[in-house]
Amino acid sequence: MTTTPSTGRRAVLPLRPELADEEPYGAPQLDVPVLLNVNENPYPPDDDVVATIAAEVTRAARSLNRYPDRDFPALRADLADYLMLESGVCMEGFDVWAANGSNEVMLHLLQAFGGPGRTALSFAPTYSMYPEYARDTHTTWVTGRREEDFTLDPDAAVAAVAEHRPSVILLTSPNNPTGTALPTATIEAVLAAARDVDVDGTGAPAVVVVDEAYAEFRRAGTPSALALLADHPHLAVSRTMSKAFALAGARVGYLAASRELVDALRVVRLPYHLSAVTQATARAALRHRESLLAQVDTLRTERDGLVAWLRAQTHADGTPFEVAESDANFVLFGRFADRHAVWQGLLDHGVLIRETGPDGWLRVSVGTTAETAAFRDALTQVLLKEEA
Repeated sequence: MTTTPSTGRRAVLPLRPELADEEPYGAPQLDVPVLLNVNENPYPPDDDVVATIAAEVTRAARSLNRYPDRDFPALRADLADYLMLESGVCMEGFDVWAANGSNEVMLHLLQAFGGPGRTALSFAPTYSMYPEYARDTHTTWVTGRREEDFTLDPDAAVAAVAEHRPSVILLTSPNNPTGTALPTATIEAVLAAARDVDVDGTGAPAVVVVDEAYAEFRRAGTPSALALLADHPHLAVSRTMSKAFALAGARVGYLAASRELVDALRVVRLPYHLSAVTQATARAALRHRESLLAQVDTLRTERDGLVAWLRAQTHADGTPFEVAESDANFVLFGRFADRHAVWQGLLDHGVLIRETGPDGWLRVSVGTTAETAAFRDALTQVLLKEEA
């Protein structure tokens, strides 16, 4: 129960029973020198980007008395152009959808294709918000398991689809919190299995969603699922501008899919859900995609160096760290008998990382060169203290 501000009395509210013991999602937001816990791009937009955004937002502000274009075709066309340049996949603006972060995109997908009596399937460990999307749309949530190295065995994935008959299958590539990318063959195997689901006896396949929030950070030779869209109308590939475009504060996520799938999302979206200011900001940033993506190359190099350094570290007993392969802008490492003590030790040195994923593992975002150096120094001190 809560205290009402007007009377000080305890409020009894008709909260849905399944929400009674739930806590709001969120990572710790602490005021420390080095923030490496939520996979943000550590490089803020440069002056040219800021100037363009400011000019476009000013232009949009002159008509804020009017509702924005609820279908935002200009932004969708710009995003389609960007995906053509980034992944070489040609599409039209009608094949793209956007919302307030990829979180809202995912919620739209579960609103449209999940719901009471339906099931969403993913493979753990994976993004901790997925079960919340399912909960909020009254969709049953089930998970299969990844392998010990966090890869996904295609035969096991196909078997899970056959067992649970989901209406929505969520694949994450690169996966959060592990950083693991999926081979195209694995995605194709799941897409084939999804055709056999026959959702609600309608003959419809399950919708397969490949969450590529970190796709721009993938290593050379790692393909995007965007290349599969033309042959699979039940596939959706989601992206975000929060990471590679350094726009976490703008809240812009989007997906590419068949026009029929996109039109289904238009049914469930709230009216005018993407503000004129958000649309202007996103379009302005896309005009600077070359300079913004140049930072991605820097972060890839920083990530690969961090992976190599972590793999050279050892625990007090001399055993080396385990470090997951990463195609993202973060690294999962472990295993620790008491990961919270390591997390706290780093925090005591002014470095905040994330205590998430499987037991014994920690996740660190890739920062600037200086931030990564601060993390390495802090972790070294924590390990020395453990050995003492």
